[in-house]
Amino acid sequence: MEQDEKYIKHCIELAKLGEGSVSPNPLVGAVVLDKSGHVVGTGYHQKYGEAHAEINALNDAGEFAKDGTLYVNLEPCSHFGKTPPCVNKVIESGVKRLVVGMIDPNPLVAGEGIRKAQDAGIEVEVGVLEKECKKLNEIFIKYVTEKQPFIAIKTASTVDGKIATKTGSSKWITSDLARIEVHGLRKKYDAILTGSGTVIADNPSLTCRIPGGRNPVRVIIDSELKTSPEAKVYQNDGIRVIIATSENINNERMKAYPENVEILKCSLINNKIDLHYLINELYQNKIASILVEAGGILNGIFLQNKLIDKFYFFIAPKILGDNQAKSIIEGFDTVDINESLNFRFDEIKSLPPDIMVEGYL
Repeated sequence: MEQDEKYIKHCIELAKLGEGSVSPNPLVGAVVLDKSGHVVGTGYHQKYGEAHAEINALNDAGEFAKDGTLYVNLEPCSHFGKTPPCVNKVIESGVKRLVVGMIDPNPLVAGEGIRKAQDAGIEVEVGVLEKECKKLNEIFIKYVTEKQPFIAIKTASTVDGKIATKTGSSKWITSDLARIEVHGLRKKYDAILTGSGTVIADNPSLTCRIPGGRNPVRVIIDSELKTSPEAKVYQNDGIRVIIATSENINNERMKAYPENVEILKCSLINNKIDLHYLINELYQNKIASILVEAGGILNGIFLQNKLIDKFYFFIAPKILGDNQAKSIIEGFDTVDINESLNFRFDEIKSLPPDIMVEGYL
C-alpha cells in the first residue's frame, strides 16, 4: 500500500503539469512499472483534445509495460470522445495490475473503465489517496456532476479584512510572493470575473504573468456599461473578454467597445445581473471554473446566491482599523452570530510575510 500511495502521489504531481491546458477535461497523470517494479513510463494529459495520460505513459513504457503495473489518479475512460477509450490501450499493453486513485465521476465512465479492465483479467485496486485525487479534480467533478462551473473567490486583505482604504488605496496590500501565487491561480482557472467597480477603480489587466501560463477568459459584470472601452482589461491581446450587461442596454453603447469584446445580455433581478443566468451561460461556453476577483459588494452577492465553492484569502500582517475602509465581503445584514456563514478551513500556506487561507463553504 505504501508503494501504491507513492506512485499515485507521483501521478498527482504529473497531472498538475496540465493545469491551464486541459480544461474542461480532468487533470490526469500516469506511471508504469515493469514486472520487476521499476518505473519504465510516465505521462500526463498535456492538452485538451490530445492523448490522455495513460496513453502517453504506456507509449513511453512500450513493451516493458507487459506484466507490469499502471498507476493513474483517475479511472481510465471507456468511451469515445476527442480520443479513443484509454482502457482499450491499457488492456492491449498487457499490464497485470491497475491502481486507480478515484472512479471517474463522468456519467459516461463511472466505473465502466474499471469493469472492462477487470473483465480482461487485470487486477484492479481503486481508491488509493482518493481524497487527494478528488481535491486535484474538484473543478472537473462539479463540472460533470452538477453541470455548473466551479467558482472560487480570491481576496487580498489586511488582518482586519480590509481590501482598500476609504479613499480606494490598495496597492499593494500583499507582497510580491502572494501576487505570484495569485498568478498561479489565474493559470488554473478558466475565467476570471470582476465587477465594473473594480475595473473603474483599479484598471486591472487580469492576466496571468507566469511564463508559459495561459490567460483566463475575462468576465466583467457591468450592467450599465459604465466601464471605459479604453480600460486595460478590454485591450485586444488575444484574450477572450465577456461583458455581462443588462438585457435592456442600448445597442449603440455596445458599439463603443473593441471588436474582441463579447457583449452578453443577461436578465436582471432587482436591477442587478442575474448571476445564476450568467453562470449557466458561462457553463454553456465550456467554462469549467471561475475565479472571482472583485470588491466586497460583488463578493457578497455571490455568497448570498450560494454560488461559491471555495475561497482563497490572502492576508497581510497589516491593520487599517478604519470602519469606513472597504471590506472583503459586504452587503450582509447579520444581527446574530448564529446567522453567520460558516466555512471549512482546508489549508494555510505561508507566503512571507503574508499567508493564504484556503477553504470551502
